[in-house]
Amino acid sequence: MADRSETIENILHGCRKGRKKAQEALFRLYADKMFGVCKYYTRDNSEAEDVLHDGFIKVFDKIAKYRGDGSLEGWIRRVIVNTALERFRKHSRMFSLSELDEGIADEGGFTAEGHLSSEELLEIIMELTPKYRLVFNLYAIEGYSHREISEQLGISEGTSKSNLARARTILQKKVGERFGNDMQQQIRS
Repeated sequence: MADRSETIENILHGCRKGRKKAQEALFRLYADKMFGVCKYYTRDNSEAEDVLHDGFIKVFDKIAKYRGDGSLEGWIRRVIVNTALERFRKHSRMFSLSELDEGIADEGGFTAEGHLSSEELLEIIMELTPKYRLVFNLYAIEGYSHREISEQLGISEGTSKSNLARARTILQKKVGERFGNDMQQQIRS
């Protein structure tokens, strides 16, 4: 492990100096995992690749700000998620007035663990509309609170809760269609 941490420290040092080989090494270390993160926030692989590349450009620009508090992977993930959010805000009309429903969401958890592969779950999540997928991912996958989501997206907490509830309802229906009512009942509980 000491060799790996020394290697990462060398890569970080090189990235802070703007060395292309160090940047390439950092990209190779984390690109696959971060591509998976990008796929949660985009419509297709091409868009995910764009977010990945834009995100790593920001990583390289901001690498001097990384002080070693927390994991490097977590820091990179945060930059990538923020890049995806920026792209979404820039390229999508987020919420129309008719969609600003202030309904209270069901706070029950969405769990399909042990029954769906991560690929199957990702495929179902990708079928959500962008606004529902975004709120669902930020809440259920990234662990943001509704307050944090509302601040990030410029929406009310009620809208965040409502969109999460709608996303869960759609996911329950899609899982039920694919895997039967037993799975759908487990998701509700």
